[in-house]
Amino acid sequence: MRVASFRTLASAALLAGVLLPFAVSAQTLRTQCPSSTPLHPRPGAGKGAIKCQEIAGGDGFATMGDGTQTYLFGFGPLSGRDLIDKGLPGTQTAADFLKPMYAPNGTVLNPNAAAQSPQAKMNLGVLSAQQPAPLMAIDEDDEFFLTLSNVGMIMRPDLFEQHTVHFHGYPNASSFFDGVPDASVAINIHGSFTYYYTAPDAGTYFWHCHITPPEHLQMGMVGQLFVRPRQNRVTSGDLGKALLAANKVAAVDPQASGKSCSDILCTGQTPLPAGADPTTGATGVLGKPGLQYAYNDGDGSTRYDVEYPLQLMGFDPNFHYVGMTFNPEAFADMKDKYFMISGRSYPDTINTDKIQTLSADGQVRTSQPVRSTITIKRGQRALLRVSQLTITEFHTIATLGIPMTVIAQNARLLRDTAGNNLYYNTNSITLGGGESADLILDTTDVPAGTYFLYTTNLDHLSNDAENFGGQMTEIVVI
Repeated sequence: MRVASFRTLASAALLAGVLLPFAVSAQTLRTQCPSSTPLHPRPGAGKGAIKCQEIAGGDGFATMGDGTQTYLFGFGPLSGRDLIDKGLPGTQTAADFLKPMYAPNGTVLNPNAAAQSPQAKMNLGVLSAQQPAPLMAIDEDDEFFLTLSNVGMIMRPDLFEQHTVHFHGYPNASSFFDGVPDASVAINIHGSFTYYYTAPDAGTYFWHCHITPPEHLQMGMVGQLFVRPRQNRVTSGDLGKALLAANKVAAVDPQASGKSCSDILCTGQTPLPAGADPTTGATGVLGKPGLQYAYNDGDGSTRYDVEYPLQLMGFDPNFHYVGMTFNPEAFADMKDKYFMISGRSYPDTINTDKIQTLSADGQVRTSQPVRSTITIKRGQRALLRVSQLTITEFHTIATLGIPMTVIAQNARLLRDTAGNNLYYNTNSITLGGGESADLILDTTDVPAGTYFLYTTNLDHLSNDAENFGGQMTEIVVI
């Protein structure tokens, strides 16, 4: 479907009560991020916010753990680039997203601004593919406007590849924005499309291109998305009132506000620790401080101090080579030989800097920005958001010396209908393609030192022909 469907987007968005910031037209690179909507007439008032992000669909190169450069189909950042270079989510509030990039005198005001013109989108998007795809993070009650601009496969000019964004397992009520091309929109080269989502349920999800999925997933078009719970925005004294206002409970004792209530999500008999407001920047991602919760647990059991997104990945080098050299792709023979965590194999997983790769046009670009070393202060709790979207392998990851508490699987809190927590401790977990898990590492009784998070699939501890590396990283307790 051609991007003349922008008119359809306008109609669908207006039906959803969304205000579009400008007129839309066909076959052009445009970005949509309204400063206000009927759901959020005053963004930042405490009931969610408008969040925006822009990505490019195209190709590029990445560096494997043995130094080999690998060709990718992939997504690259057109907004939030400074954040993504630091390994953080590129999602921003509308106010930050819409700030101009440059002052009149040419000074950079906002390095995370969206590309302002079609020329800028092409200049920034060409060969910008990253693995994993740009990280996204929103909060419950947010409205999320995600623009995908298709800049084309520069290394494969014979391919007129469309791209989409499919939020795998996400409770999206509209098939129009689901990214499955049979029932929604596919974006042609030099076209843009803005997906619209609301954020109803906390959890760890992931997203990918849904055009010929076996090919595009293998070639690298996969990323992670997580939704933080509204519990982060209420203090312990306000919890009961917040649940009452949201019609979660029929009544609440003002003297016991935040201590107990009749709702299944509010059964604890002690006050919850106050959560940090995500809009302040204390998100806990990659070592930033700030007490947060993984889910609306009501008892504080999913609290964490730092969080780490970990995406289990695998590449077949032969398939990627064929993908760049105009040869038929042998899907039946697909077999991963590079096994990665967030786009990196050991020892690159413990590299604390972004990894850059020299592209075919002579420019060096960030190819693997997400760090995988897990750093925790002794006594803290770390949330590991683990997702798996390879198409050929099951992956088992294990820890030595630090047990993992599994609190959720496939973006659902492990809790029965009576409100009992069904969390369990383990030293390994196995995920198939299309699965996710949320794990807590509690270092209260763990001595300071270096531990390992690694795969017990021994053939996955390799970088192609190198019998060393693969799916392994370090947990540093300080």
